[in-house]
Amino acid sequence: MIIAIDGPAASGKGTLAKRIADYYGFHHLDTGLLYRAVARDVRAANGVLDNADDAARAAERLDPATLADPTLRHPGLGNAASVVAQIPRVRDILLAVQHAFAGRQPGAVLDGRDIGTIVCPQADVKIFVIADTAVRAERRFRELKGRGEAVTRQQIFDTISQRDKRDTERADSPMRPAPDALLLDTTELDIEEAFDAAIELIKRKIGQPGA
Repeated sequence: MIIAIDGPAASGKGTLAKRIADYYGFHHLDTGLLYRAVARDVRAANGVLDNADDAARAAERLDPATLADPTLRHPGLGNAASVVAQIPRVRDILLAVQHAFAGRQPGAVLDGRDIGTIVCPQADVKIFVIADTAVRAERRFRELKGRGEAVTRQQIFDTISQRDKRDTERADSPMRPAPDALLLDTTELDIEEAFDAAIELIKRKIGQPGA
């Protein structure tokens, strides 16, 4: 089984995807980490983020074992990742990685921005997670402040708004719900409520008893 979880930054999709994978005993991939890792490696090689050759070279050499690198969660890499994600060659290279992961047994949960539309249009379940921009910014602000990051609410709001604009307007694989995606608005839900709602949607979609 393949479960695709898409949505914008700080919508809660990553936490939900991990919880769902644990619930079903499936493998989980945060596909955003792939693009963050490419951005990290471009910088490490003194390359230019929006240079197609530099970014594609980093994507080709990407070591999946480095996805556990805690520096990939640094807020600055989010915007950098959205820059390399606009490069078609990078997306093509990483698409193959994601396809291979999606085939893992007994199942896989992938979260990102184009899983249901481009990466796994054949997914058994597609959920598109949304939330109000101000709420998402507040969530990310609290997360980063908890890590000791020196950030302001306005900075985070602006960063998320800019990221949303790039992700939805890019020419290659823009972020948008698949026609058959199930929408989940987490604006007024805590993580437990969001998780319960997601599991309910999945059970209904696959016709699981108890749904």
